[in-house]
Amino acid sequence: MEAISGVFRTKERAEHTVKTIGSAGIAADKITLLTPGTGAQIDQESRSVPTDTTEQPGMGKAMGALAGGAVGITGGSLLIALIPGVGPITAVGLLGAAIVGAAGAAIGAAVGDKAEKATVEGLPEDEIFVYEDALRQGKSVVVVLAENKDAASLLRELMKVEGSESVDAAREQWWTGLRSAEESHYSGLGKNFAEDEEFYRQGFEAALHARTRCMEFDQVSGEMNIRLEDLQREHPGVQVEEPFTQGYQRGREYYQQLCEEKKAA
Repeated sequence: MEAISGVFRTKERAEHTVKTIGSAGIAADKITLLTPGTGAQIDQESRSVPTDTTEQPGMGKAMGALAGGAVGITGGSLLIALIPGVGPITAVGLLGAAIVGAAGAAIGAAVGDKAEKATVEGLPEDEIFVYEDALRQGKSVVVVLAENKDAASLLRELMKVEGSESVDAAREQWWTGLRSAEESHYSGLGKNFAEDEEFYRQGFEAALHARTRCMEFDQVSGEMNIRLEDLQREHPGVQVEEPFTQGYQRGREYYQQLCEEKKAA
């Protein structure tokens, strides 16, 4: 499985894309839509979602209010969640459970009896921080699992036609927004950011991996060292340890700051 993702400026365009993808023959349980919500909306809708999934009338109303026609396309599973550093979101589709779970979300309500059985195969844990940044900006994200290369090519083309911003482009915009501050910080240590940026950034992004970012440093230092050793093998003779570890530490501080800012808000 390969995750193909697109970032959309509006929820309406993202929902239209979900329908287009479904019409192209992609299975509903392979499609997920992530959209930002408001605290008041999620509180209201959480109360309207029945605790018994056999209560169809109330369920349908709550699902429709939050996700419109996209719900029917994506398999009838909806999550209302609070993601640390992001805030309230809705996730429609079976992969949504795995994504918000990996992001450390507190799930306020779930609709659909398959929500807790979502597959994690192909889950792009190293991209989740990019999705979160898009959601913080009020954008929506569509994530689709492709079963083979042909399906992946089809999905990329469909996303492009629908006007999506690629996750790679979103990742570059995210870093562009941080780069000046990180250059200032690193240069203040007497280091050459122009020479070390590649490895500094890799360390920064490694710290945001969904699987490890919420752990204590002593719990993740082993994985950090493994990644560092890989880099050293890939770049023999290049001094990568200092920029990578500095970037890693800054990435952890960045994520913690996001979480604290959201709590304060």
